[in-house]
Amino acid sequence: MSAPAMGTSKTAHTDSSHKKKKGPGTLAIAYLVIYNVVMTAGWLVIAVGLVRAYLARGSYHGLYYSIEKPLKFFQTGALLEILHCAVGIVPSSVVLTGFQVMSRVFLTWAVTHSVREVQSEDSVLLFVVAWTVTEIIRYSFYTFSLLNHLPYLIKWARYTFFIVLYPMGVAGELLTIYAALPYVQKTGLYSITLPNKYNFSFDYHSFLILVMVSYIPLFPQLYFHMMRQRKKVLGHVEEYSKVE
Repeated sequence: MSAPAMGTSKTAHTDSSHKKKKGPGTLAIAYLVIYNVVMTAGWLVIAVGLVRAYLARGSYHGLYYSIEKPLKFFQTGALLEILHCAVGIVPSSVVLTGFQVMSRVFLTWAVTHSVREVQSEDSVLLFVVAWTVTEIIRYSFYTFSLLNHLPYLIKWARYTFFIVLYPMGVAGELLTIYAALPYVQKTGLYSITLPNKYNFSFDYHSFLILVMVSYIPLFPQLYFHMMRQRKKVLGHVEEYSKVE
């Protein structure tokens, strides 16, 4: 192994380290803090709305209608996260972030909003509750991380609650899409039939089935990715505690 040239490789290494450590500027951080605080507050509003509606009705059936508007607004607001990745102020993958955000926006608008018959299904409440708890924790985690003052409790919740919430949310999403299938097939919602001037056809019913099938390979990958992240982030803390 040859020794590095004096003053060249060392400088290049130093410059490379500085580039890797370089994060978003002050204005970008201020914007991200505001964005995450607003999103945390928004999902807290949804959580409070669910609790109040449940206490008023004495039943969990039909709670979706009590939080429909804020849910649509704040879930759609997550689209900005894709932009954050695209412009580089957040170091996450554009593709992965885009998939996660668009899948929820799709379920919010193209399924639950478009097929009103499923809005009273219990499965809707299942994914709404899972989303709500997850997003409150997630946006709180981002906010405190940006402020360099992340409480361990929030870090622990971020990498622990998903163990239950992720399967819960996926189950609610799949059951909701499944419940929508008969209505989509009956009404021909969003489907395009031949003949037409574009010589193109699209069967939304079949598309929803494909969406459901896509969960089979994708869910385990994302779930076990989070498990590996949990071990990486929390593992060293647990090992340190045992030594002490």
